[in-house]
Amino acid sequence: MATATDRVVGFGLVAFSLVLFVYYTIWIIILPFIDSDHGIHQYFLPREYAVIIPVVAGLLLLLFIGIFVMIVMWKNRKPAKKLD
Repeated sequence: MATATDRVVGFGLVAFSLVLFVYYTIWIIILPFIDSDHGIHQYFLPREYAVIIPVVAGLLLLLFIGIFVMIVMWKNRKPAKKLD
């Protein structure tokens, strides 16, 4: 059974993901159809970052997965047998 802390953390993660998804969706799909002199553009980063941020995040994710796999494989290695 999940504790109250687990539920709060889970709700926080879901809420953060939802806010991030809505922000990115508005930034990429809706904002190009709004005039560039409209005031809503001040709340969003320049459009170049829409590509740079996910690419950097993906590369960092792959890096951390690779490091994790390397550490697990290194800790679970068996010592070499001695040949007599």
